Amino acid sequence: MSTIWVVIIALVALIAGVALGFFIARKYMMDYLKKNPPINEQMLRTLMMQMGQKPSQKKINQMMRAMNDQQDKK
Repeated sequence: MSTIWVVIIALVALIAGVALGFFIARKYMMDYLKKNPPINEQMLRTLMMQMGQKPSQKKINQMMRAMNDQQDKK
């Protein structure tokens, strides 16, 4: 009888640990990506110049806003 309780408690602790670990890792990654976005204005400016375009600040702001809106939708 006591072996069954030990197994049940172990399973509940395992499930709770996995769920808690998932949500902590998800929160950490979301905060990290918000602080360190995968692409910034300087990277975008360099990319546009490599493609032969002369980037204006208005165009860069427009593209950054579009990327941020796309990221917020996910």
